[in-house]
Amino acid sequence: MVKVKEYMTKTVDVVTPNNTAGEVIDLIKKTTHDTFPVIEDNKLIGIISVHDIFDVEKSEKIENLMTKREKMIITRPDAPVRDVGRIMFRTGFSKLPVVNDNNELVGIITNTDVIRSQIEKTTPLKLNKIVKTYENLGYKIRVDEGIIPIDKLKPTQSKIYADELCGREYELKMGLAEPIIVIKTKATKDKYILIDGHHRSVACYMSNIPTLNAYVIMVDTNNKLGIEKTAEKQGLKSLKDVKVIDEDKNDSSDIYKLNSKLEHQR
Repeated sequence: MVKVKEYMTKTVDVVTPNNTAGEVIDLIKKTTHDTFPVIEDNKLIGIISVHDIFDVEKSEKIENLMTKREKMIITRPDAPVRDVGRIMFRTGFSKLPVVNDNNELVGIITNTDVIRSQIEKTTPLKLNKIVKTYENLGYKIRVDEGIIPIDKLKPTQSKIYADELCGREYELKMGLAEPIIVIKTKATKDKYILIDGHHRSVACYMSNIPTLNAYVIMVDTNNKLGIEKTAEKQGLKSLKDVKVIDEDKNDSSDIYKLNSKLEHQR
């Protein structure tokens, strides 16, 4: 079951009860958000929206305008996303604060996140499918989780799409990126064969983020796998060999710029 913590935004813009309506207006202009949790001593004590500060003095304190915690609808990191979606549908709220058992804010989930959770395949399902495939080929498999250096990835996909790349860059900035899936064998030495997560990896590479969380499938073999041999035949040695394309505008200057940035990165 997909949980809130898998899709919530972990980096949240917040205000304090001592902030003023004018300061919230400035924050709205800066972030383009219209709602902010109100925090005091790391605890969630309320929420303030653009509607609460409409037609009030800019000097008015947020503590006098906010909806207080006891009147709020919140959710938990382990809550099913499906249940959160039903709450949003019934109440009309577009976002809910996510708090832990100590009432500390750990994230925020929006209706867009809920929709995204329903249209994306979850990484665990992909992981299990890949593991079963190699087990059926007779390999002994072990799955670990770890942090993988981006410059140690060997891609197996020759192209990615610009629109999805932009989405993955946004997810990285917001702390939403799911783990990638890689394969490690004795033959790969210090490299990792990238199986799933090419858009995330390239977005990470272009953003100068050195590492990504990963599921590491350890395959007990001294030989190169077929997928690695195929990638090498395509000239795929590192992430800079992956081309960024647009399905409708292959000659777009913006796509050229993306490829140029990728080529000269680092």
